[in-house]
Amino acid sequence: MRYEVSVKFHKDFVEVNGNQITVGVLARPEKGKANDEIARKLARHFGVSRSAVSIVSGATGRKKIIDIGK
Repeated sequence: MRYEVSVKFHKDFVEVNGNQITVGVLARPEKGKANDEIARKLARHFGVSRSAVSIVSGATGRKKIIDIGK
């Protein structure tokens, strides 16, 4: 399933509202660290493996489209 994800820095939370997700990220957006943290948090939240979460678009921005498989 695909979700629209918004990122807020310097916070630690996951908020799901339909197909909209807001994720708080503590990692700095350098060398993919923030994207990795987002993927780990979403995998934990949805109870899937880390490899089931992929960024479809927006890898370098605050707005992302993320696909979560099984």
